[in-house]
Amino acid sequence: MENPVLIFGAGSLGVTALDIFQRNAVVVYGFLDDNKQLHGKEFGDVSVLGDTDDDGFLKLIGHKCEAFVALGDTRVRKKLTKMLNDRRHVQPVNAVHDTAVVSSLAALGHGNLIAARVVVNPFAEVGQHCIIQSGAVIDAQARLGDFVHVGTGSFINPGVTVEEGAFIGTGVTIVAGVTVGKNARVGAGSVVVENVAAGTTVFGNPAQKVG
Repeated sequence: MENPVLIFGAGSLGVTALDIFQRNAVVVYGFLDDNKQLHGKEFGDVSVLGDTDDDGFLKLIGHKCEAFVALGDTRVRKKLTKMLNDRRHVQPVNAVHDTAVVSSLAALGHGNLIAARVVVNPFAEVGQHCIIQSGAVIDAQARLGDFVHVGTGSFINPGVTVEEGAFIGTGVTIVAGVTVGKNARVGAGSVVVENVAAGTTVFGNPAQKVG
């Protein structure tokens, strides 16, 4: 990547993205964050420059720098991504840790964060704007929709489908062939042995609907 990157969000995901880009010798121009208490704060030598809608910085995107959205709240991530699509006509770039193993036969969309030691196996499909945290495995022919979050150390087995906006907690195992529906949530440590309906929350071993 030749251009520097502007990171939206200066929280834990933002500093994770900073580390990923710097490890890949990509210059980070700065952070934008709507928390005014963070404005002027420095992470290493990279500063929080202003709000996420600061036109002075937004106008650089697409010409002099790239964008990456590093916010855990899916609604906010969607809003900022749409703004970048509509106003700047750009897609956020991927942030792929240098220790991640992504098969050349896997398919990646745009704007994904793929953290340390993640494995994405052959013919897996990762949509757009997903967060895959450290040590997770996306096995062969598994498919993640857009805006999916996969927690640290989770195992998405072969042929699993995780639909748009679903949240998979830390240390989850989803057995082969299962579908997790749109905007569903799977609690940490769960073992999912059957399909999860859209919008539901499941937890446990085996995972059961809660709430």
